[in-house]
Amino acid sequence: MKHKLPTSEFDAFTKLVDHVLSVPHTEILRREQEYRKLADENPKKRGPRRKIKPSAVVHEPNGED
Repeated sequence: MKHKLPTSEFDAFTKLVDHVLSVPHTEILRREQEYRKLADENPKKRGPRRKIKPSAVVHEPNGED
């Protein structure tokens, strides 16, 4: 069985994968958070809305609840 030499499509794919994998994970998370913020602000969004976690409310211990 002969092995074929890499084609231009293979080289383009390899270059793309290398480029994607070179992006730091923190940058991916930042971009995803930015996208979600824009998507949540869209009033014409179809489908269920994302649930927003309530922020942690700090109660000061002054004896009142």
